Amino acid sequence: MNRLNLASLFFGAAFGFLFAAAGFNQYDVVHNTLLLKYLDPFFVMGSAVATALPILWLLERRGWHTPLGGPITPRRWPVERKHVYGGVVFGLGWAITGACPGTTSTMAAAGSVLGLVPLGGIFVGIFLRDTISERQPILRRSRASEPAPATEGV
Repeated sequence: MNRLNLASLFFGAAFGFLFAAAGFNQYDVVHNTLLLKYLDPFFVMGSAVATALPILWLLERRGWHTPLGGPITPRRWPVERKHVYGGVVFGLGWAITGACPGTTSTMAAAGSVLGLVPLGGIFVGIFLRDTISERQPILRRSRASEPAPATEGV
């Protein structure tokens, strides 16, 4: 195992430990957060964004490189329909299971059998997304070969 993988393992384990220590892997905490009764997770996420944004901006401006040697260049994409649909599906899954990917992995790593249910849902979602994205170019090509609908009386 190289140093980068060891560092990733260390930071991932530390994140999971802190996530569990804060109680963010408990269904009641996530459920009450989604009902806006418990706001601490929102403050944690907001502080993470407020910390990361200026640091990424500074690293990008100064031309820093990643540990693998590539430049730090955050991607900026316009919002598309697929992002909205993905957000809706993600939010529905989060609301139904009371778990996001972070809480799911922490629950499963802690030995919770209930953590395996949303974890299975994550893998099914990844599989469906890959399947749909593989078929999408085919759908685009078949639509392009179809004649355009006639416009009458315009």
